[in-house]
Amino acid sequence: MRRSVVVLVALVFGVLLGVPATAGASTPYCGITWGSLPKEAGPGSTDELYAIRTGRHACFDRMVLDVNGDVRGYSVRYVDEIRKDGSGELVPVRGGARLEVVPRVPTIATDAIFLPNGELADVTGYSTFRHVAWAGQFEGQTTIGLGVRARLPFRVLLLDGPGTGSRMVVDVAHRW
Repeated sequence: MRRSVVVLVALVFGVLLGVPATAGASTPYCGITWGSLPKEAGPGSTDELYAIRTGRHACFDRMVLDVNGDVRGYSVRYVDEIRKDGSGELVPVRGGARLEVVPRVPTIATDAIFLPNGELADVTGYSTFRHVAWAGQFEGQTTIGLGVRARLPFRVLLLDGPGTGSRMVVDVAHRW
């Protein structure tokens, strides 16, 4: 109740002083309201991650993790440094900020997901992404270091397909 009165008084004074009611309001960039706090969901599964790909969009950069079944559990958060699963060894990741992306699924036993230079994706020329680094797998989860330009809003989506598989999508906005 008290807050409503304060807002009403501010609007009345704004009208009396000729200040438009929207004077401090701003429209979010591309309508993005995601935020940069950690995002987490459910338990893991034994289905395997088999591909990592990236893409550029008008308002955000996207990383897609393809799983050969259901991806249900994940943790995505900004961290000061990326550490290798199991050993704790520091993983160098380019960019002004680092997202630790942990799908709670193992990775298929193959080198096919790596580029010839040992990285997971070529993000040259992207607006936000700077580096996609492997940080290992341990006890049924995989860790990926996603280097980004700065600490920016992000979201995580779990999508069905292709076929009987699923996808974990991480979108990072180009700006606030």
